Amino acid sequence: MASSHAAALSSARGAGTSSAFLADPLRRSSINRVNRDGGVARAGGFATGAHRSALRAKLRGRIYRPNRTAGRGVMPVEAKHSAVPEAKGLFDPGNDRDACGVGFVGELSKTPSRRNVTQALEMLVRMTHRGACGCEENTGDGAGILASIPHDFFAQKCAFDLPPAGDYGLGMFYLPKDDPTARGVCVKAVEAACAELGFDVLGWRDVPTDSGAADLGESALATEPDVAQLFVAPRDGDRSAIPLETRLYVLRRLATVRTKQARGAPADDVLDDFFVCSLSSRTVVYKGQLKPDQVMPYFPDLQDESFTAYLSLVHSRFSTNTFPSWDRAQPLHMMGHNGEINTLKGNSNWMLAREGLIDVTEKLGVSDALQAELAPTIEGGLSDSGAFDAVLELLVKGGGRSLAEAMMLMIPEAWQNNPNMDPARRAFYEFHSAVMEPWDGPALVTFTDGVQVGATLDRNGLRPGRFYLTKTGRIVMASEVGVVDIPPEEIEQKGRLRPGNILLVDFDKGTILQDADMKAKIAAKRPYADWVKNQVIELDHLVADAGAVAKPAISGARDDANGVISLLAPLRAAGFTREALDMILLPMIGTGSEALGSMGNDAPLAVMSEIPKLTYEYFKQMFAQVTNPPIDPIREEVVTSLECMVGPEGDLVTTQESSAHRLRLRSPLLTVEQMEAIKSMDHMGWTSRVLDATYDVDEGTAGLERTLDRLALEASAAVADGVACVVISDRAEGPSRVAVSSLLSCGAVHHHLVQKLERTRVAILLDSAEARDVHHFCTLTGFGADGVCPYLAIEAVGMLREDNLVPNAPGSDSPAPLEKLVDNYFHAVEHGMLKVFAKMGISTLASYKGAQIFEALGLNSDVVAKCFKGTVSRVEGVGFDQLAADALAMHHMGFPARAAAPDGKAETATLRNAGEYHWRGEKDGVPTERHLNDPKAIQHLQAASRQNSPDEYRKYADITDELNKGCNLRGMITFESDREPVPVDQVEPASNIVKRFCTGAMSYGSISLEAHSTLARAMNRLGGKSNTGEGGENPRRLVPQADGSKNPERSAIKQIASGRFGVTAYYLSNSDEIQIKMAQGAKPGEGGELPGTKVQGDIAVTRMSTPGVGLISPPPHHDIYSIEDLAQLIYDLHMVNPKAKVSVKLVGQAGIGTVASGVAKANADIIQISGGDGGTGASPLSSIKHAGGPMEMGLVEAHRTLVENDLRQRVVLRADGGCRSGLDVIQCALMGADEYGFGTVAMIATGCVMARICHTNNCPVGVASQREELRARFPGAPGDLVNFFQLCAQEVREELAAMGYRSLDEIIGRNDLFAQKRAHPDGSAPGQPAKTSGLDLSFLATSSGEGGKSSERLAQATHDDGRMLDDEILEDPEVVKAIEEEGECVVKKEIINTDRCATARVAGAVAAKYGDSGFAGKVNIELEGSAGQSFGAFTVGGVSVKLVGEANDYVCKSMSGGEVAIMPPAASPFAPEDCIIAGNTCLYGATGGKAFFNGRAGERFAVRNSLAETVVEGTGDHCCEYMTGGCVVVLGRVGRNVGAGMTGGIGYFLDEDDTFASKVNGEIVSMQRVATAAGEAQLKGLIEEHVAKTGSPKGKAVLAKWAEYLPKFWQLVPPSEANTPEATDVVPEEVAASA
Repeated sequence: MASSHAAALSSARGAGTSSAFLADPLRRSSINRVNRDGGVARAGGFATGAHRSALRAKLRGRIYRPNRTAGRGVMPVEAKHSAVPEAKGLFDPGNDRDACGVGFVGELSKTPSRRNVTQALEMLVRMTHRGACGCEENTGDGAGILASIPHDFFAQKCAFDLPPAGDYGLGMFYLPKDDPTARGVCVKAVEAACAELGFDVLGWRDVPTDSGAADLGESALATEPDVAQLFVAPRDGDRSAIPLETRLYVLRRLATVRTKQARGAPADDVLDDFFVCSLSSRTVVYKGQLKPDQVMPYFPDLQDESFTAYLSLVHSRFSTNTFPSWDRAQPLHMMGHNGEINTLKGNSNWMLAREGLIDVTEKLGVSDALQAELAPTIEGGLSDSGAFDAVLELLVKGGGRSLAEAMMLMIPEAWQNNPNMDPARRAFYEFHSAVMEPWDGPALVTFTDGVQVGATLDRNGLRPGRFYLTKTGRIVMASEVGVVDIPPEEIEQKGRLRPGNILLVDFDKGTILQDADMKAKIAAKRPYADWVKNQVIELDHLVADAGAVAKPAISGARDDANGVISLLAPLRAAGFTREALDMILLPMIGTGSEALGSMGNDAPLAVMSEIPKLTYEYFKQMFAQVTNPPIDPIREEVVTSLECMVGPEGDLVTTQESSAHRLRLRSPLLTVEQMEAIKSMDHMGWTSRVLDATYDVDEGTAGLERTLDRLALEASAAVADGVACVVISDRAEGPSRVAVSSLLSCGAVHHHLVQKLERTRVAILLDSAEARDVHHFCTLTGFGADGVCPYLAIEAVGMLREDNLVPNAPGSDSPAPLEKLVDNYFHAVEHGMLKVFAKMGISTLASYKGAQIFEALGLNSDVVAKCFKGTVSRVEGVGFDQLAADALAMHHMGFPARAAAPDGKAETATLRNAGEYHWRGEKDGVPTERHLNDPKAIQHLQAASRQNSPDEYRKYADITDELNKGCNLRGMITFESDREPVPVDQVEPASNIVKRFCTGAMSYGSISLEAHSTLARAMNRLGGKSNTGEGGENPRRLVPQADGSKNPERSAIKQIASGRFGVTAYYLSNSDEIQIKMAQGAKPGEGGELPGTKVQGDIAVTRMSTPGVGLISPPPHHDIYSIEDLAQLIYDLHMVNPKAKVSVKLVGQAGIGTVASGVAKANADIIQISGGDGGTGASPLSSIKHAGGPMEMGLVEAHRTLVENDLRQRVVLRADGGCRSGLDVIQCALMGADEYGFGTVAMIATGCVMARICHTNNCPVGVASQREELRARFPGAPGDLVNFFQLCAQEVREELAAMGYRSLDEIIGRNDLFAQKRAHPDGSAPGQPAKTSGLDLSFLATSSGEGGKSSERLAQATHDDGRMLDDEILEDPEVVKAIEEEGECVVKKEIINTDRCATARVAGAVAAKYGDSGFAGKVNIELEGSAGQSFGAFTVGGVSVKLVGEANDYVCKSMSGGEVAIMPPAASPFAPEDCIIAGNTCLYGATGGKAFFNGRAGERFAVRNSLAETVVEGTGDHCCEYMTGGCVVVLGRVGRNVGAGMTGGIGYFLDEDDTFASKVNGEIVSMQRVATAAGEAQLKGLIEEHVAKTGSPKGKAVLAKWAEYLPKFWQLVPPSEANTPEATDVVPEEVAASA
């Protein structure tokens, strides 16, 4: 071995490897290279090197910002490998998101083959649709391959000798291009790191690349790096016990550190021209800013027949932006990630805090000093995938964990609520919940260390993962099936990844390790159950140990009064109001659920309010849209948990019993008794310390910041003293003491401890007077609180009970016991918190805690830096002085300095009513909140609309514009034209302008038929667009008139939302635009809600749901949970109706610009931006108030990012719902909008009086009621709305004329004409409080650049996805004849996975002519192969589809009729019932037809099925979720949570192993055996059809022994079906008659 190393070094040095490498940075190996201009370059240089350098320089000059330098002496970066700009204004690269296609091919024999590599690259290309292209068709978002090192290939190619395979390391480096000096510095720094760690440099190799053959786009070329490989080996005589792979991991990290030092860059900086793609003795990564089909042409190495592998892992990226970034391409060092880590900020903060506890010196073989240099584990600038990869490496290489064990720790299963889980495995998860929080978010992660390769899904299992195992021992895993062609007879097994399960291949053992067996071995390694039992501290034990602890008195409470009056002083001081008690607390106390409201939020932002505000109100909850999904906390509650371990942690990389020595909290809410027990605890070595969060009132506003500093220092002192829990308490507040906001004190202490690396050594608990509603608890935990005792809210519950304002106990005339009322309150808050977590796609409190998933609106940088570090804050705002002033104002309300008012005065007997939720108007001189929907404005608006009066309209507009100044950010800006005025008659006519107007998406059901049809008639008359909302539209309104013209009540925009109510092929084919509702302004991240009292008559029929049963749509996650799946839905809709444009409705929040870029790249035609203040028929009040940002911020960010990404001309941008006047239209146009939505104001114009009781079905004017007597009062007429819009358009014309512009086209995107109003000396604007002086709205007034001509965008054709399989079918003369003449035909085709949404265009063509069920002919389509996503979607009556092969996700989505049958090829050797044949979310929203699956399907089978009938031979989790009709038969095993939210239809389940009962969600449905003749006939009839259509062996076996199998079936019956003949023999007469 020594001699071979010596020879290798001699050869390398003799050839001058290192020096030659530095001297000739453009040298290449002997492989020929074709340049972009066609010239051929050989080794030794480029034929057109000067040309290429000039081209790069030109392109960099075009797309780059100034080079970043880090200070004096820093070497400038001349040739970045990333063009992602730095954070500036509204743009933050941290908001970039990506999704992707991933997969691997592995040989169980570990025998390298060429086929392994070529099949993996074929797989990559055939998942191209899961990636994306930007503004250039030949620039992808990134793609690559990780392969086992082809030793023989490199031995042949290298100019130096290599040691035996596995005895050397191979690194793949991105180095500076066209900059020999910088390149030389990098190479020398890397070689110095090698020497420092005892490695010899065997040599460098320039990796041949061919941008010409790959046809790289300009932006990829402009950032193209030099790619080089480094070969290293341990020095001769090295006897290190540290594995080589671990040492190479250290070398890679040290090389980056030393290179930064050599370049003069700070340790936390990111080098944009140096990156180590891989450094391993087992694997090598080839990747870049490439499309999948460019990977092989770009890297000639991959084309070489001698490049072989036993493992090839591939990845293609779909990024939301188009800024090129070579280093963000994947695979990464150990993994490829399809998904999103929603909790990244919290995970990163906790990892930073843990750096003080982590000790890897022994396992990595490094000194303490070197470990400190390598910290932190998560380097700055890493993506969420990069951060995950870094921690995974640490756990495996620094912690000695196996790959599978590390994945179980980072992405645990949903173990908390799974009674069927093996106890030992449960103990493993329970123990590790004390070690680290989950990295939560939708994810398919592939991972490898070169010895093993595996894949896992997150606990929700939304993303697809399918695999084949062949008879020859090859395993193929990918995001889709059909990406590699394998003859059916060679396939031994077909399977899928399940939620939380791991697929693991061990190449050394030549086996696939089964999930259960593998986890059982891991769980058995240590006595986790004993460790948990011995070490975990239970809260109940603390309370028991404390005994009877006296409840502290509340300062300011009156002993001489009862009920709420006794608490007036502390309640006022803590910011409680009448609304807080009446509208928030009382509903929670009474129902155990959050309070509902309606009609959105028209009150000012906290920073614009004239009344004192709590700090919580400066935060808006972030939510998932497009790049990652929210989850369903109602029907999928089984995967959620509020349980947390708190207190001092152990060392993350050391597994030891003491790591479980933490306090378990089942909920973050603590009762007074529990908090007092913790305060007095001395248990198992744990003590606590109370920190006083109050200060002397005489300190004034300066006292706040001083107190925060004191609290931070006291917390550090407590940590130093070994205290396990600090309790930050404001109980000392009183006449002379002011309380610090719990949010400020918690945030300041948390971030101080994080920065001191002390946070993981102590728990932070809060004893808080002000915390009371869901948003408060979410912000407190989101900024680091481990637990909260809302002692004043609890006391208020008791006082409300004393006042007899709470419900009576069941069967009693007395109020319910206090304990029950507090339980209700806690239950409501807890479920509300889970809902907020779910909006961001987070399942557990452990993941949410400290994740800071909020945007600060109106706090300045000093406040954010001290208390909320890292939180998005884009408009500056108030500082500590103003927050303190508000706190003092509320303190003075509770503890006034003057003498108390005499008894009998209102202020002595009640809390103030600030009118924060409902308009109140100033009462008795007490200031109240302003509202945009002011009664005077409403009065003038309705008069203007009914009388067509310009004078009344002007009065309305003047009031509205004045209100805007104090409510909306856009009200604080004015525009200063750069032109002289022109006459109004030179401005484009109103008839043109109104065509840009749209009404809001108000569903039929939330509003009455009269109101809904009035909007449609008015907009059709104007040439604008009305929107169905998510409730469908009665088919009668789609039928053309006798003269062939469109029905006047037909809505131009058909919305498709998560509930899929009323979505059929006929509905979609009758649209000018189809809108995908990703989010709703009033409740982004949640589904729509319709109370059961409104689900009556025609509404239930139109929605295809059960009368009287309330509807809460799932959040938008089933088929739009990622950017590539949204792209798929857009594709689906273009397929079913190629003439209709597709719009995507988004809600403004930080990062919406990059989301909009992704949507544009997904081929949407229109992007609609809503504000967080949108209207709604029903929504939790916490969502109405605290989710979503201002529309103007979202609009400007979206427009600007689209312009910067060169995507603006692809899409129309629409401002949604926030427009109320012509001035609003002008402002939105200047911000970049092409079209303008009017929501609430359109309802007011037709009669709405803003009673805000839409959710109660009691609207007094019949706008939002389904009660006949109230609908009769509806006062509106289409002409009213026509009048309003024409008056509004005329105002637009007048404003344009005054500005000197003749059309909207000329001003769209001209936000450089804006200026912030700063008329007052303090910086505030007229009509606004002084605290707005700190706002910085420069982002609104900064030019967004040229975005193209709006009218051209509006006129451009619908996106065309190219020629499809359906086009071939529809061109077949026999098919044409059959459709035209209602005849019959048969067409046969082959199908592959890139044939997506196959047969949908055929269905759309039939539906457009005959409706969903009117076609009397029959089109038989017979296909063979692997179908792409959305196979059989929208199928209608008369269309029959047969597939011999398999399908991916979304089979029969929104099926409206017809038949679909899927079966495996006859040559398949496996049993169909044991193998997967269709993916996830089949029959989603199906409204008719029949589907037969001769095999198993994935998760969420028949979710939201309305009327379809189906047979399948096994499913994953959540089968029949939220099903409202139809019939499902399952002839095999199912996963968990069957029938969750199932309110209609019947399910039949074959239970051969007696496990079915434990898998049913019994909240709604009941289980029973098939006991009626009608039920048996229904079941048997469907199985017979299944056998006839598919030849199912399982179905045949069941029918052959029917008497034996029938008793093994369970029938799932929701209450609505309980009296049907299929469910019972005792059927009421009225049911029998209707049947």
